[in-house]
Amino acid sequence: MSKATKTAKSSAKNAAKTATVTGSAIDIGITEQNRAKIATGLSHVLADTYTLYLKTHNFHWNVVGPMFNTLHLMFEGQYNALALAVDLIAERIRALGYPAPATYSEFAKLTAISETKGVPKAEDMIALLVEGHETVARTARKLFPTVDAASDEPTADLLTQRMQEHEKTAWMLRSLLEA
Repeated sequence: MSKATKTAKSSAKNAAKTATVTGSAIDIGITEQNRAKIATGLSHVLADTYTLYLKTHNFHWNVVGPMFNTLHLMFEGQYNALALAVDLIAERIRALGYPAPATYSEFAKLTAISETKGVPKAEDMIALLVEGHETVARTARKLFPTVDAASDEPTADLLTQRMQEHEKTAWMLRSLLEA
């Protein structure tokens, strides 16, 4: 079991204790065990999304070259969309009864997206963002069997919307790299 999975499971267990202590039982038709699994999976999606947000914002600030204006504006639109997405994902985790990870250290343990060192060239930024969007789509897709088994339609809807957005953004960025 990976360190990130252990961290997420530990957070889910602590959250279950917190929900019990507060006395607010959750009865939404999804078992506590399934809610914990889904919250753990969503924590990975949240960490990937937030990490991609930071990377996109970094590239927005630091892009240079002949495509500066186009990429600067495109990256701004993308990081704004990611900022809205992290809120939706975190709120779904909360609705399931668990705390959302919300620190750099938690995100670093949970994300599958690596940090970019230095300032890459514009085309490398684009390729790194394609990779990031595809990673978030894969992370979200991995959660579907659990979500489907629990009949968790709200999470399925959220994941579907996120995957559509990430796949579309990856396609648009990828098209910039074609000669």
